[in-house]
Amino acid sequence: MSGWLPTAPCTPGACLEPRGPATAVPLAVLRLVAVTALVTAGALLSPFGGRIPADAVRWWARSVVRAAGVRVRVTGTAAPAGGLLLVANHISWLDIPLLAAVRPARMLAKAEIRGWPVAGPIAARATLFIDRDRLRALPDTVARIAAVLRGGGAVVAFPEGSTWCGRAQGSFRRAVFQAALDAGVPVQPVRLRYRIAGGAASTAPAFVGEDTLLASVWRVVSSRGLLAEVEVCAAIPSDSHPDRRALARAAQPATAPAPDRIHATLVA
Repeated sequence: MSGWLPTAPCTPGACLEPRGPATAVPLAVLRLVAVTALVTAGALLSPFGGRIPADAVRWWARSVVRAAGVRVRVTGTAAPAGGLLLVANHISWLDIPLLAAVRPARMLAKAEIRGWPVAGPIAARATLFIDRDRLRALPDTVARIAAVLRGGGAVVAFPEGSTWCGRAQGSFRRAVFQAALDAGVPVQPVRLRYRIAGGAASTAPAFVGEDTLLASVWRVVSSRGLLAEVEVCAAIPSDSHPDRRALARAAQPATAPAPDRIHATLVA
C-alpha cells in the first residue's frame, strides 16, 4: 500500500445513521433526474470550461446541490483572486460542487474517478489526477499543481485522501501543501458540514467505505431537509510557515468537525 492510499474507518454500516424524514418517492426520482440532467449538461459544456464565466460555473454548482434537495449556507470570507489552494474536509460527492460554488477551480482527485458514470467526463477535463498506486509520481503531480497555481489558477484538494462520515476527520497529507509553497500562493481552508432540519448533524450525504455512488446519491435525494454548510475560513499565507508540515498543521484545525450547532450566515 502506498502513501497515497489512506483509508478511513467510516463504513455505511457503522456511520450512516437513519436519515430522518424521507421525501416521497416521486419527488426523490424527480430530484435524481434533475441532478443527472445538470451533471450531463456540465459534461457537454466542459470542453468550453475556460470560456465559461465563473459566475455561471458557481450557478451550475449550486444548482446541482439544490436539485438534490439540499439547501446551501455559505459563511465566512470570500475566496481571493489569483493563485489559491483550497483545502477541505471530505465527506460526500456533494463536496465537489459545493467547493466549485465557492470558487471555480481545478480539482485534485484520485485517478479512479475517471471511471465514474456521467461525472467522469467532467473530471477528465477539469481535474488533476493522482495515481495513488505510484508514489514515485508524487513529485510530478506536485509540480503540475504548482504550475496551475503560479498561473493564477485555483486548485481544490481534500488532503485527508479519503472520505469520512463528518463526525471524525483524518490527518492531512502534506504533499499538496508543497505546491502552495513552491508557487508562493495562499492556502484557504474550507469546512464542510451537513445537517438536517433542526440543526442536528447528518451522515446521510456521506460517501464512505464500500458505498456505491448510486446508493449515496439516492440517499441524498430521498432525504428531507438536508442543509449543506460551507464555512470559508481565512486564507493562510504560505510564506508564513517554514515547510509543508507546518502549513498542513495550520490548515487542518479550520476544517475539523464543529460542535453540533447552526452558524449565522455571513455570506449569502
